[in-house]
Amino acid sequence: MELHLRSVLVASADEAEMSERAPSFEGFYESNFRRIFTALCLVTGNRHEAEEIAQDAFLRVFERWDRVGTLDDPEGYLFRVSMNVFRNRYRRASLALRRVLSLAPEETDDLATVEARDEVIRLLRASYPSSVLPSCSRRSWTTRRRRQAGCSASGPRPSARSPRAPAPR
Repeated sequence: MELHLRSVLVASADEAEMSERAPSFEGFYESNFRRIFTALCLVTGNRHEAEEIAQDAFLRVFERWDRVGTLDDPEGYLFRVSMNVFRNRYRRASLALRRVLSLAPEETDDLATVEARDEVIRLLRASYPSSVLPSCSRRSWTTRRRRQAGCSASGPRPSARSPRAPAPR
């Protein structure tokens, strides 16, 4: 009597066991899309943005489904991925907005600012007697503020940590 034994690789047996335990991605998607979409709608406040983030998150989970499908809590992993996608998109959008705003020329009218300050000074001088109101020059106000703060009239003394400190020689 002759026996033919077939060898079974341990890795393939483990893979077969994992594939029985792990649900299919389609089932996972069907059961979790509505929950993740609702959560992202609450976070973003925009249905279209939430849908795009949900699609990106499911795509990232699908790319790693062989590992994610065997986790104890693949839904938790999906939620974490979706929040990371949201954070990355938010950071990129705020960075782009800061770049656009910093490149936009400032529309300030220095002459109008000076005229408005002069008008305020004229009104103050007309409203109060000179004994109550000190001279309203910028220099006198800054000097007064420094004296009240305990600084010398020339400004605070530079320390070793101050950016105004002289360079060592």
